Amino acid sequence: MMRRRTTLLSGCTALALALGATACGGSGPVAAGGGDKALNGQTVTVAGVWSGSEQKNFQKVLDAFTEKTGAKTQFTSTGDNVSTVVGSKIEGGNAPDVVMVPQVGVLQQFAAKGWLTPLSDTTRKSVEANYAPVWKTYGSVGGALYGLYFKAAHKSTVWYSPDALTQAGVKPPATYADLLKAGRTVSDSGLAAFSVAGQDGWTLTDWFENVYLSQAGPEKYDALAAHKLKWTDASVVKALTTLGELFKDKQLIAGGQKGALNTDFPGSVEKVFGPKPEAGMVYEGDFVAGVAKDQFGRKIGQDANFFPFPAVDGGDAPVVSGGDAAVVLKDGKNAKAGMALLEYLATPEAAAVWAEAGGFLSPNKKLDLASYGDDVTRATAKSLVDAGDSVRFDMSDQAPAAFGGTKGAGEWKLLQDFLRDPSDPKATAAQLEAAAAKAYKG
Repeated sequence: MMRRRTTLLSGCTALALALGATACGGSGPVAAGGGDKALNGQTVTVAGVWSGSEQKNFQKVLDAFTEKTGAKTQFTSTGDNVSTVVGSKIEGGNAPDVVMVPQVGVLQQFAAKGWLTPLSDTTRKSVEANYAPVWKTYGSVGGALYGLYFKAAHKSTVWYSPDALTQAGVKPPATYADLLKAGRTVSDSGLAAFSVAGQDGWTLTDWFENVYLSQAGPEKYDALAAHKLKWTDASVVKALTTLGELFKDKQLIAGGQKGALNTDFPGSVEKVFGPKPEAGMVYEGDFVAGVAKDQFGRKIGQDANFFPFPAVDGGDAPVVSGGDAAVVLKDGKNAKAGMALLEYLATPEAAAVWAEAGGFLSPNKKLDLASYGDDVTRATAKSLVDAGDSVRFDMSDQAPAAFGGTKGAGEWKLLQDFLRDPSDPKATAAQLEAAAAKAYKG
């Protein structure tokens, strides 16, 4: 539970708000619309994928914006298919002012359709001062900055039960080879090593991306993400082969391949941190902690912890991220107030509201790590910020949705097929290339 904040402003910040300008040097522009209820009577409509606890926590941020500016807010949850929902709203003359976009590819699609307004100078200066340059790159199209990354995910974290690893006598590994070795030791102790959420194809893309980034390196990762490198490249086949070592080892995966294909993401967390554990480890992003804590009552840092996704074949340990970028739609009825909301979201004060509520990471370097509620979250946040420009955005989120973001199709389906039968990485690579070529062409 977040303690109620009567104010988030220092004297210096308050001065900046009153002036509606940058007043304090180092922290950059501080907030939007002034602190004198300058937007009183106006309403900003916001759309995004969030629901449940995420929506409730984001509403706390929106409420803090209202407290500053007087502007009311209305949030609509779109579900996963942001592109279709927002497109329908635009066609119906009911475009939201602000959309929280969860995929680089969708942001690029919106920009290409001419739906977006470039961000204000105030927001741009905040991004340049307070974010690693990579976040500006992922928010830009054709040299114009359209997206502000407010919420990020750290997708290079392996979560584990300390009891399970202690009982097996293993420590968090530093290499992928040692990860498999440790997994087999855990399995020998009577508990499967890994819980894999194969029913959700997106988790399998995350597995692949971490292996590929570490093994092939960032340049090839970027080229593959842009489809400037074909999926039939030897580096892809090698990464699939490496991943296949895990997928084909029934000793390592809870329930074997069939069990994994019948396990969704929440179920994969339950198999490690639920009342009847079936595995010692589950790979996924920092958001595993929220499920372990909220649904299964685990104390993060005590009976649920993480180690960084280990380095593969002598490469650097990967840091793969995802995130939600705020964009302003041209057709929104109150785009000006929407832009003011983005100026606020760019501040560390806005990020602190959700950081204190939990289930959140910010790429904003100026957010005080003390804002996070526990040491483990602080560690993941620090790892993400310290990675700087070595962070790489989730590859499937950079792809056209037909390839990288559609249930039962494209990369999601083909990696599920590979989990079912990992015997022919070269054939899987060819299928991935065929699907990618079609989607990128479209």
